[in-house]
Amino acid sequence: MIRNPVLHIIRLPAVKTSIRAALTERISSWDPKDPSKRGIPSQRLINLYDKWGHGKFGMILTGNICVDPWNLESAGNVVFSKENDGPELREAVQKLSAAMKQDGALAIAQISHAGRQTPEVVHAHPFSCSDVQLKAKRRFMGFGKPIPLSLEQIKTEVIDRFVFAAKFAREHGFDGVQIHAAHGYLLSGFMSPTTNTRTDKYGGSPQNRMRVIQEVFENIRKEIDASTGFLVGVKTNSVEFQEKGLSIADAKLMCRMMERCGFDFVELSGGNIEIPAFRHMRDSTRKREAFFLDFAEQIRPVFEKAIVYVTGGFRTAPAMVNAICDGITDGIGLGRPITAEPDLPAKILRGECLSAADTKLDPDDYMQTATASNMQMGQMGKRPYAELKNVCDDIADLSNPKEAENYKKAAEQYFKEMKETADRGEPIHGVLEYVNIVS
Repeated sequence: MIRNPVLHIIRLPAVKTSIRAALTERISSWDPKDPSKRGIPSQRLINLYDKWGHGKFGMILTGNICVDPWNLESAGNVVFSKENDGPELREAVQKLSAAMKQDGALAIAQISHAGRQTPEVVHAHPFSCSDVQLKAKRRFMGFGKPIPLSLEQIKTEVIDRFVFAAKFAREHGFDGVQIHAAHGYLLSGFMSPTTNTRTDKYGGSPQNRMRVIQEVFENIRKEIDASTGFLVGVKTNSVEFQEKGLSIADAKLMCRMMERCGFDFVELSGGNIEIPAFRHMRDSTRKREAFFLDFAEQIRPVFEKAIVYVTGGFRTAPAMVNAICDGITDGIGLGRPITAEPDLPAKILRGECLSAADTKLDPDDYMQTATASNMQMGQMGKRPYAELKNVCDDIADLSNPKEAENYKKAAEQYFKEMKETADRGEPIHGVLEYVNIVS
């Protein structure tokens, strides 16, 4: 057995130091015209979380659960809204939350509004804080000219929708919610001076740009008191990596406001569609693992009560342990490594490994690596855990050079098909359906 440094963590119980960070799945229901038929969790999605539910995570977060069926990050997002509420949604969500908690993890719904990052083929004129259009493309799809929210709409189309989603999550088995205020989505857009050009009480100063997040939190807590034990966390950028974007100074000030609000936990991340976090970072694993920590270390001191998690770049147990023992973070968020190994925390805790598998893909090729993770999630969803001999059954092993090369060829063909779909004005729904060549 490998000597396991995770077992020596003393700040928190070891099993509670890892979280399954949010990753978009795109495998729930979608209808191009009827919002009532959007965002119903599929059996494939439930099977997917059934695997992570056996991985010894302290906390499992869903991918984007959108609060508005029109303003989606992607076709196939789960949606909690009045428009699609009904017996089918309620039954599926109850099954989803139960699958996430198989071995004692906390089930957390990440609730989100895509804002100006809604693909144009999903909604041509999405709501946003301002009318600043996103010029970049994602998965070959562009983004429409956003409509600035009025003061009344901030209440009815943002705050009220987040409150509904939080209450729905609690009523259907979730232990808490995470408000998504990172990566350029609506609430993150309010925080950033590059996208928030408002001149009213929601724009200008950092305090004003943070106001809507405070109001979302306060209104959720009016409906679900902290005494219930229901958690309310937030995901926020520690840095945006772009000129005139959210600065460290602003991030620290806003995080101080989050601490005063009373958020139970805060997940620090970074980047957005225009500037992904690791773009142009052709560095070693060690440097990548330290990347967010440099920013998180500057922000961490403002939090006295909230539990802090850092997500991004972690691959090795020693780096995770050092980050926790050095007091930079209370826990580690894992994303892409756990689409290859949904039981990675369990393996580390058992002393079977000290790092994630060494995937034979270019870490700087965002399209290729993101598609690989989505593909692996689709494979994880094919069968429930009870039918498997090993939780990693069905998942392509991209640490195998032969499998990785075959995947790259399949991905190139898939990208051509994605472009054709986008050129037809249709949204991308689902994942690359890949057949493994190495058993």
